[in-house]
Amino acid sequence: MKALVYTGPKRVKFQDVPDPVPEPGEALVEVEYVGICGSDMHAFLGHDERRPEPLILGHEAAGTILSGPRKGARVAVNPLVTCGVCEDCVDGRTNLCAARQIISMPPREGAFAGLLRMPEENLLDIPKNLSADRAVLTEPIACGWHAVNLAEKALRRPLAASRAVVLGGGAIGLGAALVLAGRGTVDISIAETNEERRKTLRGAGAFKVYDPASDEGPEAGSAQLVIDAFGGPATRKSASALVRSGGVIVHIGLSVAEGGLNVRRMTLQEVTFIGAYTYTALDFRETLTAIVSGGLGPLDWTEIRPLCDGQQAFTDIRRPDRVQNQSHTQMEVNERRRFTVNAPPTATDDVATQLEKLEGLMNLGTLTKEEFDAQKARLLGS
Repeated sequence: MKALVYTGPKRVKFQDVPDPVPEPGEALVEVEYVGICGSDMHAFLGHDERRPEPLILGHEAAGTILSGPRKGARVAVNPLVTCGVCEDCVDGRTNLCAARQIISMPPREGAFAGLLRMPEENLLDIPKNLSADRAVLTEPIACGWHAVNLAEKALRRPLAASRAVVLGGGAIGLGAALVLAGRGTVDISIAETNEERRKTLRGAGAFKVYDPASDEGPEAGSAQLVIDAFGGPATRKSASALVRSGGVIVHIGLSVAEGGLNVRRMTLQEVTFIGAYTYTALDFRETLTAIVSGGLGPLDWTEIRPLCDGQQAFTDIRRPDRVQNQSHTQMEVNERRRFTVNAPPTATDDVATQLEKLEGLMNLGTLTKEEFDAQKARLLGS
C-alpha cells in the first residue's frame, strides 16, 4: 500500500510499505480521510521522542471495513486502544488506561496510509447521511467534548449561564467552542492570533473572535470557564488572569509543559484547574452522535488535500503555528511593558525575552536543539 511516512524532522515521504495484517479481533480498514493533528505536527518537527522515524503518523481517521463480519461498513476510527479490564477502563475512564496505545505511536502505525488495522470495538458505524470527511472530525472534536464534560461537572452554574473563553482557535479549540454552543453557552470568546483561522472561526458560529495580541478581549476575572487549547506559558498566564473567582480552567493543549500559571491567584480565588487528556470511549461515541444530528453545525471548515501532497500540507500548516507562537510571546512582552512603563529595560529582561523567543522558535522547529543551546550560551555569556 501507499503511505505517508515520517522519515525525520520536517520530512515525510509518500512511499510503498507492506500492508498491515489484522490480529484476532481486529479488522482491516481502507482509510478514506485522515486529519493532521497538532501532535502529528509536533512529531513532524522532531519534537516527540515517542514517535521515532520511520513511522506512519495520523490518528484522526474514517474509512470502510474490508474484512471480518462487518465488511463494507463505513466507520469512524477511535484511535485509542485500551485493555478494557484495568480499574480506569472499568470506571469508564478509558483514556487513562495505563496500557493504552494510540495509532501513530509504536507499536501501532498510523492512518496516513491506504490501510489500517484496528480492533473492531474501536470502529463506530457512520450512517449513510454523514460523509466520511465530516466523520473524520469526530476525533478532534471529542477532545473538546471531553473537556466540556469535565468543566460542566466542576462549574457552579449551568453552561448556558456561563461566560466562556477558548484560547486557541485550531481544530481542538474550535471543537470545544462548538460543543459549548451546542450545550447552550451563548457568551463564547475565542482568542486566535492567526488571521486565516479567525476568518474560519467567525464563519463557524456566533463567537466573539479576537486577536489577543492586538484586540481588546474579555476583561480580567470575567469568565466562569477558560479552555486552554494551546497550552503554552502565555495562554496559561492569560487563563489565570481571565478566569473569575471560583471559576474553572480546563487545559487541553500540550504546546510547552512549564510556566504561565498564577498559582497564587488560583489558590486565593479558589480556581479549579483541570487537565483534559483526549476522551473516553463514551465521549467519542457521543461526539459522533452529535455530529450526525447536526448539533455541532455544518463542519464545513476543513481543507482537503491528497495524501501524496502530505509534505506540502505539513509545511503550510507550520506558518499559522509560527505566527501564533510569536504573537503569544509578544502578548507577554506587551504585558510586561504595561506594568513597567516608567522602568527602563534591564539587561536581564532583554536576555530573558530573547531566550523566550528562541525557545518558541525551537518549539516550532525553526531552530534545532543544538542551535538553541548555542544561542542560549551566547546570550548568557554576554
